[in-house]
Amino acid sequence: MAQAGLPRPVFRRSALRTVWESAAHAALTPPNVLAADESYWSSIRNAFALDPSLIYLNSAGCSPAPRHVLEGMIHDLRYSNEAPVEYMWRRLEPRIEIVRRGLAAEFGCDAEEIAITRNASEANEIAILGLSLHSGDEAIVTTHNYDRMLAAWDQRARRDGIVVKRVALEMPPASDAEVVDLIRAAITPRTKVIELPQLTNWTGQPLPIAEIVALGRSQGINVLVDGAQAFAHTPSTRDAMGCDYYGTSLHKWLLAPVGTGFLYVRRSRIEGLWPLMAAPASLTGDIRKFEEVGTHPAANHNAILTALAFHRAIGSARKLARLRLVRDRWARALMAESSRVRVRTPLDDPRSGAVTIVEVEGLDPVRLYEWLWSQYRIITSPTTFAGLSGIRVTPNVFTSFAEVDTFAEAMRRALLKGV
Repeated sequence: MAQAGLPRPVFRRSALRTVWESAAHAALTPPNVLAADESYWSSIRNAFALDPSLIYLNSAGCSPAPRHVLEGMIHDLRYSNEAPVEYMWRRLEPRIEIVRRGLAAEFGCDAEEIAITRNASEANEIAILGLSLHSGDEAIVTTHNYDRMLAAWDQRARRDGIVVKRVALEMPPASDAEVVDLIRAAITPRTKVIELPQLTNWTGQPLPIAEIVALGRSQGINVLVDGAQAFAHTPSTRDAMGCDYYGTSLHKWLLAPVGTGFLYVRRSRIEGLWPLMAAPASLTGDIRKFEEVGTHPAANHNAILTALAFHRAIGSARKLARLRLVRDRWARALMAESSRVRVRTPLDDPRSGAVTIVEVEGLDPVRLYEWLWSQYRIITSPTTFAGLSGIRVTPNVFTSFAEVDTFAEAMRRALLKGV
């Protein structure tokens, strides 16, 4: 920033020092051992400005950002406001190219295949609404696709006359092979696209993306992957999935500011995908055509780079090991407590992470959610969706053992006495 002639943000020294000192300690400890080290994770927690009076277990919805990520964004917003045309457009906006390169390196693709978006919905709807489809063409989705994506497909059906086929999935499915077979059975000569999540939104179920991408490619069918719950959470690289289209949010598991995401489009597919908002013909083959959204703050997307550095300082393997341990601490305890408790997440699947849904026989999920908040100030997320009826519980790297123990104890009380 100094080399570019930009004013430097003033971070709290303790926040940056915490990140790097913790990283040095973590490098010497195996992930499965470090996962149980509360002193290490307490230092990570100290990088966040959290409300100590509540327990935040809804990172799958939106997560707090680390303090220094937020402060960097606020610094850039204030700087932009001094002279927006000069400072925001000419000085800060060009840094998006550094962000693009950083995300591409993390995802394992070329920087010219990454468009910076405001969230996963925008990224995925660019792909859903940008494919050239005609009346009678078929799109295959699942009953556990994110509801906003399902709404986008339904709009295409109303507007363009395409046929949307919803494949019903049980949660959890019997096997990956069952999921692939159900998708295969829905394919006809009119099938043009398949869209599905890498991890389902409510249960965190990993789906066999690589196998379905291979199936689609063998029959000339586009496969769109919704990575909203997976990127910076569970292993997520372009080559492991083989995908041509991938959209994700960054304000969930990367811990970037609210209003950040990206869309990956394989270079050979860029020209054939229409942008959501109009772009000049000169950008037809340029990934930046998907960023033509008009005036927007540069501060939000520039802060992605700081969040990415924080993520890398922890390390993907160490982060996932901790998330799975924290999840198992409450989930396995409650499952052992009562046969009325059902966790619809495959805890033993190494591809699963912190997104978990728990159903309790005899307890309405909305009332349980409200009771947890009013009595314990615990934030979860209730749902009745696609055969599910429970609360989603999603801790993060700032979640302590004490917090999930409090949640488990509250759930025991609900089991015994109701809400």
